[in-house]
Amino acid sequence: MSFKFLRSLSEVGCLRNILLFGLLLVASHHAQAQTYSLVVQPILTPRQTTQAFTPLTNYLSEATGVNIRLVTALNFVTYWETMKKGDYDLVLDAAHFTDFRIKRLRYRVLVRIPDTVSLALVTAGDLLIFEPAELIGRRLGTLGSPSMPAVRANQLFPNPSRLPVFVDFANASDTVRALLDGEIAGAIIPSPLVQNYPELNTVLTTDPIPHIALSASPQVPVALANRIREALVNIDRTPAGRRTMEALRLAPFVPATSRSYDGYAQLLDGVWGY
Repeated sequence: MSFKFLRSLSEVGCLRNILLFGLLLVASHHAQAQTYSLVVQPILTPRQTTQAFTPLTNYLSEATGVNIRLVTALNFVTYWETMKKGDYDLVLDAAHFTDFRIKRLRYRVLVRIPDTVSLALVTAGDLLIFEPAELIGRRLGTLGSPSMPAVRANQLFPNPSRLPVFVDFANASDTVRALLDGEIAGAIIPSPLVQNYPELNTVLTTDPIPHIALSASPQVPVALANRIREALVNIDRTPAGRRTMEALRLAPFVPATSRSYDGYAQLLDGVWGY
């Protein structure tokens, strides 16, 4: 067997390996292209968010035929910095962020939780406070800016010379724990959480706003976005869907449009990066 023939066999083998590697790259890219991220605003800890919303991403993956991967954010600062770049494919969060993405990043609203949601200014134990002004100079816990609790805190205390001592927490659970431990005098938390803590005193409840919505980035194909909308609107019609909603402890989703959230991005006025 000649050296020239051996060399030709070697070249054929190399060519075959190159082609195989190229096919693997294409397959890998195709697989990656079928994976979409879904992030939930960090009201809960990353662990709690994973426990609460993994059933939702599992349901959507099964219903749509693509991999919907849950992403958690450590706190609102990191969430805001990533979210405003449009790096998330699907986002489930509050009205002001939803409207921001609609207007700045061309996201499409797919569905929302019906009704409205509000925030509560609360104290704990024997500390009975009847007006927000009584918290001036005291430690007040909120979630980090620009979360809705932080936005509402700025509205409650517009005078920069008469403020509480704001203490930022990564999530609502840590905020309530600090309040019950006496580390802070008051806190602003989502109203639905108050019923879980009978030892809390409600000072006031803020004006209601539309409940959380799921929006999709322009990178999500329209056909896929429509499948996601249909799967969520009909989520209570299948056993798997009903189990998912029981795990989420939320009302069934309803169709939504950008009109429901128009104007709420103005709550971000004055926020760094807005």
